[in-house]
Amino acid sequence: MTLSVGPPIRPLTAPPVHPTDAIALFLDLDGTLAPVASTPDAVMADDRRTSVLGALGRVLAGRVAVISGRTLEEIDRIAGDAALAASGVHGLVRRRHDGSLLAALPSPGVAHAVAAFRGFAIDHPGVIVEDKAVSAGLHYRQSPGTEDVARALAREIAVETGLELQPGHMVIELKTPGADKGQALAAFMAEPPFAGATPIMVGDDLTDEAAFQAAVWLGGYGVLVGPMRDSAARHRLKDVEAVLTWLEAIVEARA
Repeated sequence: MTLSVGPPIRPLTAPPVHPTDAIALFLDLDGTLAPVASTPDAVMADDRRTSVLGALGRVLAGRVAVISGRTLEEIDRIAGDAALAASGVHGLVRRRHDGSLLAALPSPGVAHAVAAFRGFAIDHPGVIVEDKAVSAGLHYRQSPGTEDVARALAREIAVETGLELQPGHMVIELKTPGADKGQALAAFMAEPPFAGATPIMVGDDLTDEAAFQAAVWLGGYGVLVGPMRDSAARHRLKDVEAVLTWLEAIVEARA
């Protein structure tokens, strides 16, 4: 019997440093700029990360933004307030380079999802619930045996409330419909100082695929962080250390 297999995953090369191109960098946070931790609160600010983000902002004339599933408050805490432009909660909240804020109105279903997740967490030790106002997150990294039932619960609530299901690394999120990381990237690219540059999105999760695709549509590309998988990204870096080293090389090339 012949086994049927899918198409081979194409190899991804290391990204160039771009000593002269006018680039705009869009960076995921967890798994890209910061190691994934056992709990969301365990990820802390880091001098190297803060320093490289600040330096990138200077050498790229402000064309740097963090695009994350975290809230803006969490982005600022972890990035050491070095990310002037940022998008949080998978594109639902966005801070422009000039500091002005844009945020989606929370769906009424979010409060229901938070309450249901908290009830689930009472019966499943190790599960963590996040209330992000426009979304509800259920983290089960410390309780991996609950994955199937957690995802089943989230699917049930999504059908009931119309919230959008957003799976991630050992987390399931129910978010207000209406935006994703790709739309956030495109919105930044329509504004100064990003407009006219070549967009590069760096990320590790499936939630970053929309931003990889948006970068391609706008003349740029994506950089996948972590193990090889089928992706819209053109290049790959193996881990957070490799990302920071690459970013530092960009700074050095433009200093």
